[in-house]
Amino acid sequence: MDVVSPESLLAFVVASLVLIVIPGPSVLFTIGRALALGRIGGLLSVLGNALGLLPVIGLVALGVGGVVAQSVVLFTIVKIAGALYLMFLGVQAIRHRRRAAEAATSGAPPRSRWHQ
Repeated sequence: MDVVSPESLLAFVVASLVLIVIPGPSVLFTIGRALALGRIGGLLSVLGNALGLLPVIGLVALGVGGVVAQSVVLFTIVKIAGALYLMFLGVQAIRHRRRAAEAATSGAPPRSRWHQ
């Protein structure tokens, strides 16, 4: 049995702590929504984030992650599709910035399509 050196163990522990302490995009999104919309908005953001991960978890459990990791072409397609989706979201944010700015200056939380 191989023994891990103390230096390697220390490097692993330090790297793990740094990665655990730094908030990811999901945490920053949830905090931002909670600050903008209150407790219910924050909780709904957590719920939506968790539900959005379910298809990814299911596909990885079925082995799609291994197939994508082994195929350079498929991995490139996934990367390009993700980049295009982020560009789409950016364009939508720019297109609707006036409505968001008006909601921010009015002091009222922004209304969604579900609460009209």
